[in-house]
Amino acid sequence: MLTLAFTMVMEWRKPFTPLTVMTVSFHKYRKYFPGTGDLTDIGAENGKYYSVNVPFKDGINDDSYESIFKPVMTKVIEMYQPRAIVMQCGADSLSGYRLGCFNLTLKGHGKCVELMKTWNQLILLQGGVGYTTKNMACCWTYETAVVLGEELANQLPYNDYFKFYGPDFQLHISHSNMTNKNIPKYLEKIKMHLFENIRMLPHAPGVQMQAIPANGIKNESDDEEEGNTDQRISIRDSVKCSLCNAEFSGSEDEVAKGTGHRNHSCFKPGPQIAQVDEEKGKQNAKEGQKEMTKEL
Repeated sequence: MLTLAFTMVMEWRKPFTPLTVMTVSFHKYRKYFPGTGDLTDIGAENGKYYSVNVPFKDGINDDSYESIFKPVMTKVIEMYQPRAIVMQCGADSLSGYRLGCFNLTLKGHGKCVELMKTWNQLILLQGGVGYTTKNMACCWTYETAVVLGEELANQLPYNDYFKFYGPDFQLHISHSNMTNKNIPKYLEKIKMHLFENIRMLPHAPGVQMQAIPANGIKNESDDEEEGNTDQRISIRDSVKCSLCNAEFSGSEDEVAKGTGHRNHSCFKPGPQIAQVDEEKGKQNAKEGQKEMTKEL
């Protein structure tokens, strides 16, 4: 099964190396531990080009995120054609995250889920990292509703944890005044670089085709020449041998006159030949009886 696994979190995930899994990660990238997740990290060994890393700078908003998420994922689906998708929706990319540097809203987050639904593939939807409790709960509730095609009211209903969602007590969150450092020129450069890497993928990978070796198909004539006379042959081979012998046997006239050129010791008679031989045997028996009668 071909599987597409991708993340929408800040941190980079370790790429898979098998050809049956492709990973795509949209994340915040900076040079700190483990120092991976750069645009040039494309996988290793047999998994080269099967790892797609999309590094963002601080402050990316809904419009900028969608401008690169949609074309990149469309290209990946077109080239890889997965049979299943594992989608991890990390809540640390939302606006207001204490340790985060992104400026996404629930609607921008949910548009990514809506896009993945349009390809009618099996989807395993997962949550992700996040430490702002109310944003995480709202995010996963909203995206579950997106998957199910349900509309949710923005005003939260009263519940035992209602006080944690103050002061507005609403489902959706707003943008902050964070500066978006992901300028269009930077995003376009990333997109073109990713398209070039994705283009290196073989179209719709599957079971690899291999050439049949020269001695892979056994010739039927070899079976006849190399057959073991002490080994019992199958019914199919026996019928085939009988038909061949009958085809090249002598004519009935030659048999009746005794002028056939067959080697009777190794000849297997067909139905017509067997009947002629039986009549000849009866004649020989009658002649033998006549000679015995004369002697008596």
